[in-house]
Amino acid sequence: MADKNNELMEMIYKAKNNSREADNLVRLYMGFIKSETTKFLGREAVLGQDDELSIAMIAFHEAVLDYSRFKGPFINYARLHIKHRLIDFYRKEKRHRGLISLDTETEYEDSPALVDTLEETKNELEEFKALSDTKAEIKEYSTQLEKFSVDLTEIAENTPKQKRTLNACFKALEYMVNDSRLMENFLKTRKIPITEISKNTKVDKKTLERHRKYLVAITLAYTNGYDIIRNHIKGINPKKEGENP
Repeated sequence: MADKNNELMEMIYKAKNNSREADNLVRLYMGFIKSETTKFLGREAVLGQDDELSIAMIAFHEAVLDYSRFKGPFINYARLHIKHRLIDFYRKEKRHRGLISLDTETEYEDSPALVDTLEETKNELEEFKALSDTKAEIKEYSTQLEKFSVDLTEIAENTPKQKRTLNACFKALEYMVNDSRLMENFLKTRKIPITEISKNTKVDKKTLERHRKYLVAITLAYTNGYDIIRNHIKGINPKKEGENP
């Protein structure tokens, strides 16, 4: 199973930059594409007759181009992508031609009628992407933390338990974030300038020393666009909304 998955991943990444490889991948998975289209139509999809099958092929190709190994199993991702594109196609047909009934039944177990799948499928795909993006960002963040000799477990253990200490850490973070020179040096030296921060913020130096790894983690989150993790940090920031950082 692992060998097949690795082989599929290799084919997908080749297809991203090679149209011939992409076409071969579509042909190889034509049975899967046709099966998903058939489920949606509630009858067998016919190549050259049903526009929906062409839409599904395009959707599969789009899924290949958009996919990364951090987005979960490819087949699940492609299935959602095809379903979303087919529903979107039906919705446009309904709007422009007035020919499609949103009460059309499909063979998807969780989608008895098209009208019931519109928002559901959109949300399902968005949630899938959001989860995949979160996993990818955490993986990248964890990799970068290792370069600072910090891991995710240590962050949890080093997180301040008292609000006063948490306030002190975020005060130090604010000082760092608002000084581009310090942020550049932080990335270069991989060290938090505890003495300078303590001197200029009046935060107890021993407090900063005890939570050095936590400071490294939250400061790193404010570099290189870790939007998801940064938003999480903002959520636990004891400062009022609208204040920095």
